[in-house]
Amino acid sequence: MKDVLTISCVNFATAWRKKEANLKRILEYIESAARCGTDVIVFPEMCLTGYDDADKTSDLPSAERHSCLMAETVPGPSTTEVAKITEKYGIYAVFGMPERDSNNSELCYNAAAVIGPQGVIGTHRKTHLPFYEMKWAQRGDYPFIFETQWGPIGVTICYESYVFPELVRYYRAMGCRLVLNVTAAGILPGETVTRENVRDSIEYHVANNSVYYATANLFGKEYEQDYMGGSSIVGPGNKSTSYYYYAGKPFTDPDAANGVMVTATIDLSLAERSFLTSQWHSDDQSKLPDYRPELYIKLNEEIQRKFGTYVKNDVK
Repeated sequence: MKDVLTISCVNFATAWRKKEANLKRILEYIESAARCGTDVIVFPEMCLTGYDDADKTSDLPSAERHSCLMAETVPGPSTTEVAKITEKYGIYAVFGMPERDSNNSELCYNAAAVIGPQGVIGTHRKTHLPFYEMKWAQRGDYPFIFETQWGPIGVTICYESYVFPELVRYYRAMGCRLVLNVTAAGILPGETVTRENVRDSIEYHVANNSVYYATANLFGKEYEQDYMGGSSIVGPGNKSTSYYYYAGKPFTDPDAANGVMVTATIDLSLAERSFLTSQWHSDDQSKLPDYRPELYIKLNEEIQRKFGTYVKNDVK
């Protein structure tokens, strides 16, 4: 298994509802990054079509909302075009898009398409849906890991990464040393999301799990939301700090919202130490690991018994 790879994350300004224009730029970014030696390139959430929902406060059925109207199956037209470039250059590309269920055309997902040197690999379907996303999207049912010469790599999408640490902990426990986060983190009046919220989440994941985190975000104004930019590659630090920005800027940086692609060559072997192997015991006779999944199963079963499934996984 290889340790060293070069990764790029794109601050991307979408042309709202103009799929062809966005796809053209995605293809050009991939080709440009590949020519510069990038192994993996990451784009933001819903960058193929735009994230904003102009009808978010209306009662339109999900099938009539623009994200569903522009959704594609995977494989489909856009992912097939991307695969031509990734196959040509031997590169992995991950980008956000609305995905139409190939078995039920009425169902759509907020998804991250994963494409590699051998073609279309699959999609990660967002497992936690905030704000108005439930008006058009179904929740995904399982985390997504894809195998590479650098070992397994996990994928997250925005909210599920910033608010729910369970996915990142799962990825790390399953051997992922790198997590790719496609996001559409922005600021809307009256919303509770702040630059500090999302910055602190990324830094916490890296420090607590000894994992590399590559985030690609939108920037600029789309339909009505202003996006933060802040695409970055963050990983384990040295003895004086628990995380380090190998490329890009924190969400809180005044210059974070700019049209750049950030790139870093990283050494995944630095992520070898993690909660899986840490033992903070003074008693050397104890060989039990600190990480206790058997306990967490019991606790989660208790939560499930108490609350049940209290949010329906369907949209009207």
